[in-house]
Amino acid sequence: MTKPINRPYSQYSLHALALFGQLVREGRLARGLSTTDLSTRAGISRSLLQRIEAGDPGCSIGAVFEVAAICGVPLFEPDERSLAMRVGQQREKLALLPKMVRKTKKVVKDDF
Repeated sequence: MTKPINRPYSQYSLHALALFGQLVREGRLARGLSTTDLSTRAGISRSLLQRIEAGDPGCSIGAVFEVAAICGVPLFEPDERSLAMRVGQQREKLALLPKMVRKTKKVVKDDF
């Protein structure tokens, strides 16, 4: 399947990307990083960083997240209560699985 040349994006997505790009730029300037320094730290090209700051929707999500982490832009707000609930839900799901699906802990007998 070929990649579409022009993909339609909603106005909401485009505005969110523009806002995110501005937050990245403000974070970069607050930390005193040049575009060259930040792109080197993130392992991306300077032009890709400029596209991220401009709100280009075609940028790799991994590169965008890495740049945000270096600039100190929060992506998600951690909520300890919901995190504890997710851990509890994972344990409940694991309890429902048959034993054969679970990884067995092999005890190594090395007393020769």
